[in-house]
Amino acid sequence: MVPITPVFTRFAPSPTGGLHLGHAYAAWIAHDRARASGGRFLLRMEDIDRTRCRPAFEAGIIADLTWLGLRFDGPVRRQSDHFDDYRAALSRLESLGVLYPCFCTRSEIAAAVGAPQGPAGPLYPGTCRQLSAAERKDRLAEGHDHALRLDIARARTLTGYDLYWHDEKAGRQRAAPEQLGDVVLARKETPTSYHLAVTVDDALQDITLVTRGIDLFPATHIHRLLQALLGLPVPAYAHHGLVMGDDGIRLAKRDRALTLAAMRDAGATPAELRRRLGLPPL
Repeated sequence: MVPITPVFTRFAPSPTGGLHLGHAYAAWIAHDRARASGGRFLLRMEDIDRTRCRPAFEAGIIADLTWLGLRFDGPVRRQSDHFDDYRAALSRLESLGVLYPCFCTRSEIAAAVGAPQGPAGPLYPGTCRQLSAAERKDRLAEGHDHALRLDIARARTLTGYDLYWHDEKAGRQRAAPEQLGDVVLARKETPTSYHLAVTVDDALQDITLVTRGIDLFPATHIHRLLQALLGLPVPAYAHHGLVMGDDGIRLAKRDRALTLAAMRDAGATPAELRRRLGLPPL
């Protein structure tokens, strides 16, 4: 019998509200893969947005996951406790010359004429990438608000184009980070972004299988590029389908999807929810 390699997975919600059925599905997928292999199932709080994240939401998330019957291995990793890890990664990227400050406002970017479309909407047109070193220095000295963007073209000259990653359903993928453009990796007030934090965290937590929704499939191209630049290991990926509401639209906090807490209060059970989601009994 061929031995099963232990799989390390994680569930990484943002504590900005209550969990809904889609979160339960994602958590169970990660949990089941780890447990089936005798691996580890970790919990991470993606709480870099300090204006929206609340301790009460985190407590509610943990209560929901406990009710679902999930047990986590090791301590909870809170991104807000590890900004130094992300600063170190930014320092490395800066030393490689692949970061540049962007002073454009969101409204200026939205108003840019002829901006090409990417999977997440209009791509950044590269306005501030064209600034001279002197112009950048002057604006920074004057205290202008700015973000740090990843210069995809410059990064590609360093990593080359033969970067690959593997998705369990889609198979071997050649990284194409250009489709997301020069993404933001940090802002003046926050030393990281989703793209940078998740890439660094997955490496530091020894994640070997990233399970997440299919909506994040395009982001993996950026993460693969960052892994190459930072010399980080490349996990396997399993992008799963999204849970839809009765209206056929994916469940989302911003649309006030019915929370797990509300379902629990209404008498639902984890076993019923697993059947509804097409998952086998625990």
